[in-house]
Amino acid sequence: MGILKRNVSSKSTAGSAITIIAEGNKFCGDMSIVGKMHIDGTFEGNVSSLDSISIGKAGHVRGLIKAKTVDVCGLLEGEVICDELHIEAGGQVRAIVESKQMSINPQGCFVGERRIKEVGALADNRVIVETGSEAIDSLPNKITLDQTSENN
Repeated sequence: MGILKRNVSSKSTAGSAITIIAEGNKFCGDMSIVGKMHIDGTFEGNVSSLDSISIGKAGHVRGLIKAKTVDVCGLLEGEVICDELHIEAGGQVRAIVESKQMSINPQGCFVGERRIKEVGALADNRVIVETGSEAIDSLPNKITLDQTSENN
C-alpha cells in the first residue's frame, strides 16, 4: 500500500507554490522558482523568482537575488534586483540594490548602493554599442525634449 496517490498532480496551481528553506538548513547553488520563497535558513548562491522572496529573522542570504518583491527581516548580502525591496525591523541589507521602490523600517539597516530600476526586475537589459558610421546612421533625425514636473 502506497502513501502517494496516483491521481493527484504534482503541479501546483498558480499562486500556491511556496518554497521554504527552514531554520537550520543550508542551500548552496542556483535556484529558479515560479512562486514565492521564504528563507529562514542559510542560502548561498543565486535565486530568481517570478513572485516574492522573504527572508525571515533567522534567514541569511549571500548572493544574487532577482524577484518582484523582496522582504528582509534577517540578513541579505550581495546583489538585489527587484521591483520592491522592504527592509523590516531587525532586517539588514548589505548589498548593491536595483529597485523601483525601497522602504526601510527605522529599526532596519541598509549598507550599500541603490540604483533606481526603470523596467521590470526580470527583463533582459542588453545594451548594444555601435561604433563608427553605424553609430551616426542609427541616430534619429529629430530629438524632442519633454520636461515634466513631479511637484504638484
